[in-house]
Amino acid sequence: MPASVGVVTEIARKLGGAAVLGSEIRSQADLAMLVHNQIPLAALQGLAKAGLSESEIDSFVIPHRTRRHRAARSQPLSIEESDRAVRLLRVQSLAEQTFGGFERAQLWLRRGLVELGGAAPLTIAQTEAGARLIETILGKIAWGAAA
Repeated sequence: MPASVGVVTEIARKLGGAAVLGSEIRSQADLAMLVHNQIPLAALQGLAKAGLSESEIDSFVIPHRTRRHRAARSQPLSIEESDRAVRLLRVQSLAEQTFGGFERAQLWLRRGLVELGGAAPLTIAQTEAGARLIETILGKIAWGAAA
């Protein structure tokens, strides 16, 4: 399920918007180019403000030690780290849309699901294949089908 323009702009907003990213992100193509050009390290503050804990950022995007190293050298996230940050925000934004708000989405993303072998959706979303699975489940929930 491709991310809608609304989800793309929400991801960009959570990453700090044009002030942090250096340009407006209005389309999936803009978002793909942002990842390719590497997201500034300062955008990680947006992940924390969006509700990801330091340990989740550490585990799912970039380890704290690597983050300190990059900050000391004024380096951006790598392409892979940028992709992971965008992936997690995409899943989170879709969950917020599906459940009608931040709190319910945060709870759902961290609750173990039987259909995921007891794993939490946020954990499964660490990979692209896992994120696509979570997006499919969210789509089914949004359309009222049993997930």
